[in-house]
Amino acid sequence: MASVVASLARRVDPTPVTALVALGDLACIGAFVVAGEISHNVDPAANPLYVAETAAPFLVGWAALAVLAGLYWGDVRRSARRAVTRVIPAWAGAALVAQALRATELFHGGAALTFYLVSVGVGLALLVPWRVAAARLWGN
Repeated sequence: MASVVASLARRVDPTPVTALVALGDLACIGAFVVAGEISHNVDPAANPLYVAETAAPFLVGWAALAVLAGLYWGDVRRSARRAVTRVIPAWAGAALVAQALRATELFHGGAALTFYLVSVGVGLALLVPWRVAAARLWGN
């Protein structure tokens, strides 16, 4: 357990700015999920648990891949270029994890190549501008 904590400490800069960046990431992923649900005629306000179940695989994938990619370390989150070059593969991997989870009986929705491609495209359309803005706001 100590090695896990030490590994996280090397990948996450424990500052308020890091927390804000992470909240922004979650907002982007949440916007992606909510927009998708609305496009499929699901009312998020009337079906919050369904929406949460849709979001869960993406959040699990993002939590794992963003930390592995070092997206919450100071040097990465302060540089727009570094953030973008790491966000792209991290989100592609997170969407792949989400598809794998959705292919199980644990989550609804199933897996599909077309949905993977849409997930990557829409997710990046939200995450990349956010990460560039965050780097410009809080970078050195």
